[in-house]
Amino acid sequence: MKIEKIDAEIAKMKAKISAYQARLKELERKKTEQENTEIVGLVRGVNMTPRELAGFIRSHKAGDGQKKEEANHEME
Repeated sequence: MKIEKIDAEIAKMKAKISAYQARLKELERKKTEQENTEIVGLVRGVNMTPRELAGFIRSHKAGDGQKKEEANHEME
């Protein structure tokens, strides 16, 4: 009798876990969708051409890499 009770509880717990995993996946999808919407809004708000924006991002990214390299040299 005890084994059947434990088996039933295991099955119930597995069902809950499965439901939570599905809900988590949906929430993560919604978060990504919202982040993308915000990014698009920000990009459209700067009134840059796609080429200008790409250049800005590249230069900013290169600047960050240079700052990290300089910080590493200072620590040595």
